[in-house]
Formats: sequence, C-alpha cells, structure tokens
Amino acid sequence: MSSINFNAGATSALETLRNINKDLNKTQNNVSSGERVSTAADGVSYWSIATTMKSDNKALGAASDALGVGAAKVDTATAAVESSIEVVNEIKAKLVTASESSADKDQIQLEITKLQEQLSAVAQAASFNGENWAISGSNTGTAGTVVDGFVREDSGSVKITTAEVTLASIAMFSTLNAGAGEGGILGTVMDIELTSASSQTEIDGFMDDVETALSSLTDAGAVLGSLTTRINLQDEFASKLSDAIDSGVSRLVDADMEEESAKLSALQTQQQLAVQSLSIANSSGQNILRLFQ
Repeated sequence: MSSINFNAGATSALETLRNINKDLNKTQNNVSSGERVSTAADGVSYWSIATTMKSDNKALGAASDALGVGAAKVDTATAAVESSIEVVNEIKAKLVTASESSADKDQIQLEITKLQEQLSAVAQAASFNGENWAISGSNTGTAGTVVDGFVREDSGSVKITTAEVTLASIAMFSTLNAGAGEGGILGTVMDIELTSASSQTEIDGFMDDVETALSSLTDAGAVLGSLTTRINLQDEFASKLSDAIDSGVSRLVDADMEEESAKLSALQTQQQLAVQSLSIANSSGQNILRLFQ
C-alpha cells in the first residue's frame, strides 16, 4: 500500500544515510587526526590513560633537560678537581726540589705561591649557573643535588628523584678569604710556606700534607665520576622510557591508517548508494500522481 502521508522507504533510506554519514565523519576525523581516540567521548578509559601518560612523558622530558644541567655542574666540578690535581702535583715536585740542600727555598716558595694562587683561581672559577661545588661554604652539610627522574608511584602520587653528593667531601675549599682558599681538601696545601731556614723535617711534613690532599682529590674525582656515570645511565634510561611511553600511548589511541583508509572508501561508496536509494524512495510520490492522470 502506498501513502502520501508516510513514505516508509524514504524514512528507512534517510536513517541509513544518517548512520553512514555519522560513521563517515568519524572515520574522516580519525584519518585527519591520526587518532581513533582523540576525545573522551571516543573512549573514556583509553583517553584518560593516554592523557595522563602524555603529561608524565612531558615531565620526564623536563627531568631529562634537568639532567643536562646537572651533568654540566658535575663536569665543571670534575674539571676543577682534575686541574687541581695537576697543580698539586707541581707543588709536590717543587717540594722534592726543595729537599736538595743547595736549592734556593725562597725562590721555590715564589713558584709555590703562584701555584697556590692558581688553586684558588680554579676553585673560584668552577661555577656553573651560580652554583660552585668546589667551595662548600660555611654549611658543611650542604649537598649538591642533580634532578635525575620523574616517577609515578603505584598509589598515583608523583615525585621528583634526585642524586646527591655532600659538598664537604669534594670541595677544594670551605671558603675564599680575599681571593685565597681556606679549609677544605686543599687547606693544608695553601699553608705550605718555605723559607731559607726550612728544615727537611718541615719539608717532609709539607709532603705529607700534599699526599693527603692528592688522596682526597682523587676520592673527590671518583665520587664525581660515579655521579657522572649515574647521570649518563639515567639519561639513557629516560630516553628509552620516553620512547616506551610514546609507543604505549600510540597503541591505545592511534588509528590504524590502513584500516581507516579501507573503511573510508567503503563508507563513501555506501553514502553514494544511500543517496541514490533515498532519491528512488522519494520518487515514489511522483508515481502516485500518475494514477490520477
């Protein structure tokens, strides 16, 4: 039975066309954005996880940048320690020379004084972004810190992890007084002062001070070296972790472009057929008019 009040065929064709257009719009959005879950409406669970992980990955990237700053601080301190070892070795050589009975100790002391000044200059220059690990300051408990990671715990809470080193254990000096270093690893080396009357016993005492300073500088270099190793390992791990997070997020939200391309072609064909079907259904009213001619 045909009716002029209701066209069942057109209604069915129109509903089909609406559904096809809806799927087509979604597929086109997936193709243009590259994501099958781009909003919460597309999938609350996956969208929530992906949003959180993207945020964490950004924080991890910032932590990696901070690692670079920390590495620069450690490298600066390491350079100061290595340079100081060379200077102290020179002082050691001068003391050996001074042990010769015919040596001019006053002249040797002039050279030692210049080397002591060089030690102070090295410590003073070993500053990166206003932070100097070669001079511990009045607070011997001060720790040098390096941000090395961002962690989300099982409870959902987050924290920033750091690597620390006690400055007093690696500082060349405690303070600078009128440009001259005092205290710290090299404090006793700065107190070396030869005169023409200096005895071999005094020189031997100075040699002991130099050996102790060299041993402490070597230990400081080892501490900084181990910290550099940790920073390098953490930097490598952070890079791999960031890639893993990106890969995980991609699996959750990214569209399969081959599948979406096939769906797009199929839906475009279905849309054309649905339009033709609707056109045919709409023409049925014209057929009824012919009955009254």
